[in-house]
Amino acid sequence: MRLQCEVEVVSRLLPTCGLRGRGRGTRALLSLGRPPGRARSGGVYLMVCTARDRAGARYKVQENIERFFTRFVEEGKATVRLREPAVDVCLSKANASNLKNFLSAVRLAHQGTDIGALPLSALVPAKTSEVEKPKTKMIITSRRDYPLTKNFPYSLEHLQASYCKLARIDMRVLCLKKLRKLDLSHNHIKQLPATIGDLICLQELILHDNHLESFSGALCNSTLQKSLQFLDLSQNKIKALPIQFCQLRELVNLKLDDNELIRLPFKIGQLDHLRFLSAARNKLPFLPSDFRKLCLENLDLFGNPFEQPNPLVPNIQLKIPLTLLECAARATVNYRIPYGCHLLPSHLCEDLEVAKTCQCGSACLSSFIQITVTMNLHHVAHTVVLVDNMGGTEAPIICYFCSLDCYSQFLDRYLQSNG
Repeated sequence: MRLQCEVEVVSRLLPTCGLRGRGRGTRALLSLGRPPGRARSGGVYLMVCTARDRAGARYKVQENIERFFTRFVEEGKATVRLREPAVDVCLSKANASNLKNFLSAVRLAHQGTDIGALPLSALVPAKTSEVEKPKTKMIITSRRDYPLTKNFPYSLEHLQASYCKLARIDMRVLCLKKLRKLDLSHNHIKQLPATIGDLICLQELILHDNHLESFSGALCNSTLQKSLQFLDLSQNKIKALPIQFCQLRELVNLKLDDNELIRLPFKIGQLDHLRFLSAARNKLPFLPSDFRKLCLENLDLFGNPFEQPNPLVPNIQLKIPLTLLECAARATVNYRIPYGCHLLPSHLCEDLEVAKTCQCGSACLSSFIQITVTMNLHHVAHTVVLVDNMGGTEAPIICYFCSLDCYSQFLDRYLQSNG
């Protein structure tokens, strides 16, 4: 039986000499078995192999274990105290289930259980790959260095594959379940597979300078909702982001520069943790009404063709009298009546998710009055990159009104404030 973990062998005689152990383990392979060529009646040994000593150090097991310390076994930690020599074999960073099985086998061997009933391994030197520290970072910056015949190490937490002329995401990358940072910038990727959402630890996704035209709604509904904090989609060809995009509520930093965006996500205000947003050099005519809910550290909207707001020229979509559907939808949102696909058709649920909010706080669905007004971007961000070359920090933002009465009240205040 074998176990991969980190090991520190600490002599209990060190304190008597005024010394102490290093306090940290070394990557090792533990084996429980008999040396090659020994008779069947030979003893069982615990062998510890490290990168420095692949041949391994052997310790007799039967009736030689003073105590097992297993209080933190669920965290992959345990200690085996030997009588001769007087050492503690401290184990850490082990798979909890494998550690329990290994300790169980060691305990049986210590008690003198028949060798034939024990899961023993041959005590042979470890391979280099078995004792070297798992590779957690790989950076590839040319097509020539990209691994075509070898798999990526499954221990990778940071993978960068830039300037590799990739037209799609390698399916082997999607098997790296420990991946925290994936950088695929400066490639030719046109589409993202929904299976990226299976990378449950992914915190940073960098797709700068590719050929993306969209961002899948399926990704927004995946486990990325709970893990993704940094997303770089800059320098692509994206025209719009899906409604579901605002489900990525752990986002802290979002880069959308140099795309073809004609609008930002309708419910962008739901991104509670967002602190850094850049969407420079796109085609944004105005900002969504939910934008005013953001609380940013840094905002960059330079180089967008923002329209000149004119509150006196409203876009009137108001239908009087209100339809039954509109009345029911407004009541559902205003009174926070629970709903879902098990109660309503899916298209109605989607409509309710993007219900607009009037200045009075009431909801409206498809019957409303829309205008654009000027907002100083310092209201939502501490640091604002100038919107244009004239030194402006203002941008047009949409406002909705649920009735003529609400619009007329706003108009009165607007005319008074502007003389």
